[in-house]
Amino acid sequence: MALVGNDGSIDWLCLPRFDSGACFAKLLGTDEHGFWRLAPGGAERCTRRQYRDDSLILETEWETPEGSVRVIDLMPVRDQAADVVRIVEGLTGRVRMHTDLRLRFDYGHIIPWVRRDGHQLSAIAGPDSVWLDTPVEVHGHDLMTSAEFDVVAGDRVPFVLTHHPSHEPEPTRRDPERVLARTEEFWAEWTSHLSYDGGWPEAVRRSLVTLKGLTYAPSGGIVGAATTSLPEDLGGSRNWDYRYCWLRDATFTLQALLGTGFVEEAGAWRDWLLRAVAGDPADLQIMYGIDGRRRLPEYELEWLPGYEDSPPVRIGNGAAGQFQLDVWGEVLDMLHIARESGLSAAPDAWDLQLAMLEFLEGNWQRADKS
Repeated sequence: MALVGNDGSIDWLCLPRFDSGACFAKLLGTDEHGFWRLAPGGAERCTRRQYRDDSLILETEWETPEGSVRVIDLMPVRDQAADVVRIVEGLTGRVRMHTDLRLRFDYGHIIPWVRRDGHQLSAIAGPDSVWLDTPVEVHGHDLMTSAEFDVVAGDRVPFVLTHHPSHEPEPTRRDPERVLARTEEFWAEWTSHLSYDGGWPEAVRRSLVTLKGLTYAPSGGIVGAATTSLPEDLGGSRNWDYRYCWLRDATFTLQALLGTGFVEEAGAWRDWLLRAVAGDPADLQIMYGIDGRRRLPEYELEWLPGYEDSPPVRIGNGAAGQFQLDVWGEVLDMLHIARESGLSAAPDAWDLQLAMLEFLEGNWQRADKS
C-alpha cells in the first residue's frame, strides 16, 4: 500500500509485501530517504482529492493559473505485474508537470544502481529491483530521476513502477489504461457483494474497502496497519511496527466481514488464523507475520529520524513473544462466531478449540501482559 501526500508525493511504499523494506521512506525521514512526487511545477498542495467510487483508486487535482490537471494513483490487483500506476490527465488549459523520483531501498538506507534508457529506468540493489516505464523522457541529477512535461486537456500520460526480484528477467510491459480498467472492475465487482442497511453507510463501505486493501491476498492475513513507527505521541518513543496480523483484531474483523456479506474474505482470514496458530496452544502468540511466521525480531533504524522527528523507527515487534491471556479467548470467540454465522467448518478447528480450553484450565490465573 502506497501513502500519497496532498502534494502528490508517495512518501511510503514497501514492495513487494506490507512487511518488506520501504523503497520510499520519507514518511519517517526526509527527502533523502526516498519519495516520488508528481505534480504541477511550483504547486505545494492539491485543490481536491478523492477516491474513485468505492475503490482505492486515488484522484488528486490541481487548479493552476494555466489550467487544471488530475493525477490518478492506483495499485493493481495481485495477479498483475505492475505495482504502482500513476496517470496524469489534462483537464483544462496547458499545465507544466514535474516529477522527482528518489528510490532508496531498505528503508532509505541503500542507494540503488540506476540505469536509464530514454523513457525507461531500472534500479537494482541486492535482491530488489524496480522498473519505471513512461513515455516521458527522464534524466538523472543529484542521485535522483526527474522530468518535466506539458499536458493539455485530454492528454493522459502514464507512469508504471514495477517491483521484481533482481535475479529475474525484466517484467512484461503492461498497458496502464487496461490496468486501470481492470482495477476499477475489480473494486466494482467486490463491493457489489456488500450487504448492509445500517447507519453511516459511506463510512462502513470505506472501512471495508480499507480492510480489503490491508489484506495480503496470497495468505488471507490482514495487517493492523500499512506503516511502522508512527508515534502514539509526537516526540514520544511509543512507536511500533503494526505491519503484522494481530489475533486481538480477529473477532472484530470477522464480525465486520460476515456482517456485510463478505464470506469469502472471512473464510480466508479464519483459515489464515488456523494455520498460524497450529501447534501447541501454549505457544500461541498475540501476532504473526502476514504469512503466519512467528519470529518477528525487533530492531531500530538509526538512520531514520522518525515521523516529525519522533524516533525511534522500529522494524519487527518484540511484543510477539509476550504472554497475553486474552488472546486465547479472542481466538475461541472468533471460531465460535464463524461457526454460528454458517461459515463452513474448517478441518481440525474443533480439535484446536478443545486443546486451547485444556490449556486455559491450567493457566487462566497466570500473570500476563494484557
